[in-house]
Order: sequence, then structure tokens, then C-alpha cells
Amino acid sequence: MSLSKIIGLSAALHLYLGLRLAPSLPLPAGIALAVLLLASAVLVPAALLARRLLRSVAAADRLTWVGMLFMGLFSSLFVLTVLRDVLLLALHLAGRTGWNEPTAAAVPLLALAFTAVGFFNARRPARVKRVDISLPGLPAALAGFRIVQISDIHVGPTIKQGYLQAIVERVNALHPDVIAITGDLVDGSVAELRAHVAPLAALRARHGVFFVTGNHEYYSGVHGWVDELRRLQIRVLHNEHVVIHHEGADLVLAGVPDFSGHHFDPAHRSDPAAALGGAPQGLLRVLLAHQPRTAAAAAEAGFDLQISGHTHGGQFLPWNWFVPLQQPFTAGLHQLGRLQVYVSRGTGYWGPPKRLGAPSEISELRLAPSA
Repeated sequence: MSLSKIIGLSAALHLYLGLRLAPSLPLPAGIALAVLLLASAVLVPAALLARRLLRSVAAADRLTWVGMLFMGLFSSLFVLTVLRDVLLLALHLAGRTGWNEPTAAAVPLLALAFTAVGFFNARRPARVKRVDISLPGLPAALAGFRIVQISDIHVGPTIKQGYLQAIVERVNALHPDVIAITGDLVDGSVAELRAHVAPLAALRARHGVFFVTGNHEYYSGVHGWVDELRRLQIRVLHNEHVVIHHEGADLVLAGVPDFSGHHFDPAHRSDPAAALGGAPQGLLRVLLAHQPRTAAAAAEAGFDLQISGHTHGGQFLPWNWFVPLQQPFTAGLHQLGRLQVYVSRGTGYWGPPKRLGAPSEISELRLAPSA
């Protein structure tokens, strides 16, 4: 989208909020809201364009921080204003009056409260979510095998080394058998973020740390990031698999590039069937794939379990309403034929530092025999 279109859309949406709310408030409150909306109308598009507007990475990150906070506030203001308009229409049709001023005052107060709570939820370290996954025919030696998944951290303008370090420490404390990083690790180039992803080198798991690309790696220079992760001793699975030997039993762990990877590099087409090429028959098959919509191809290829992210569980309203328009699953454990699909809500966040109704998670997936 062009610069003029971004600015125009921001101005139009903020004007709608101002016209619907400010006239119904006492004059001082209306003026304060108008000033807030004017600042937001400028800062939200500025945050999206910060790297194009400022040469200094540090200055661009500071502008992004401020603009993203306003974006989170704007999103709640917009949703609540639309809901208020629907409510006022219903009250008008029912012959009820007198609700204009109190509802206009409630909208910014609720939006501020939602933004504050969402900020706290986004910035605190992700909690561990433990999930037992029952798999038919699971060998007894693999019962209790633990895959710890982190996903969608989005190291970038507002998520830095300290945030990632806390995640690494919490993951290592679980003493996992395998660590799976299912994409969207970064929002920025290797040159900008190398120091901030350095804590990943300290990840430890009995059978290794594995990574598959997400769509944001392709926006950030995917080839450079693949090389950097390999330098950090993280195994990147690119339409390939490894056989893991555990307590006398084996399982196949495979990985594919992001579902949209071929749009950036034809060699990065996601291919679950190719990822199984040469794999031993009769073993449990686990696939790491960033987007849940890889599931149809994974089921056809014969996988037993797919581990994905991408959706953030919606992250906050209204986005959780739109995830099902693109993805078959939003969060949690699902079934597609014989394939089970686990979708993480993500370990970080993207865009506004805000999470409501979709808490971040470090997913501890424990394999269990089917009852």
C-alpha cells in the first residue's frame, strides 16, 4: 500500500472516531479526545513506515514503539465505537434515549483499560502450556516424549534480547527432548537483530533444536536468517526430516518452509511429501509447519502430528474473528482425519504490544498412547 493510501486510511478512520465520540462528551473531554486521535492518526502510519522515514534504526524503533502503542489503543477504540453505534441504533429503535453521552464516555475509558491490560499480557514472559497428545500406536518408549514449541516471537522493533532471554531460560528449565521453533522468529535483518537473537544459542534439548521458516522470515531476508540460525547450532528443516532415536524407539521429525515461501523463492515451496523422502516406514511422523493450512498436505503425506503457529490465536479483538477466514484452525489441538494439528498462540506478539483473550505460550507437548 502506498504512503498516501496509508495516511488517508488512517485519517479517515480516526475522523470517524472523532465525529462519533467527541461531540457527545463534555467540552474538555471532547478536546482531549480530539488531540489524542490527532496524535494517533499521525503516529500509527508513522510506526508502519518508521524504517522508511528514519535512517537511524534506534530512532525508528522508538517511533515504532510509540506508534504501536497508539495502534493498540486505536483498535480498541474502533471496535468499541462500532459496537456503540450498533447499541445506539438498537436503543433508538426501541424508543430508548439518554444513552449518547454515557456510552461516548465509556468507549475511551474501556479502550484505555483494554490497552493497559493487553500491554501487561504481551510484555510478561510467556507461560508454559502443557498439552498431552494421544497418538494411536505410540511405542511405549515414546510415551512422555516432550516437544517444547516456541513460535511467533517476532524479535524486532519492540522485542529485544532481554525478552528472548527470558523465553530461553524458561524453555531450558523444562529439560525438553526436542525444541521446535515454528517460524516468525524475527522482523528485521540479520545485521539489525543478530545480537538480539543470540540467546537462542543457549537453547538445550536432549535431541536438538529445530527451526522452520515463517512468512516473516521471508520479509526479513530468509537466506541470511537460515545461515545465522545454523551458525547458532539450530537445525533448519527445509522439506527434510531427521530420525530421532529415543530410549530404543524411533520417530521421524520433519519440517517444511512456510506455506507462502515459494512466492519469495521457488526453491522454498512447502512440500510435506518431499520432507518424508527416504524416511523409514512404520514410524511416528511429526511435522513442523508454520501455518496451520499446511495440514491438508500433511495429512495426505501421512503425518501423524503437525505442530504450527502463525495465528497468534488472534492476539486480540477483532483479529480472532478473522483468523478462520484464512486458516483452518486458530489455536489448540485439532483433528484432520488421522492427523492431529497443534496450533500455538505464539510466544511473543506482532505489531501492537497487546494480548487480550489469547495469551502467549511456551507449548510443552507430551506424547501419550491412545486410550
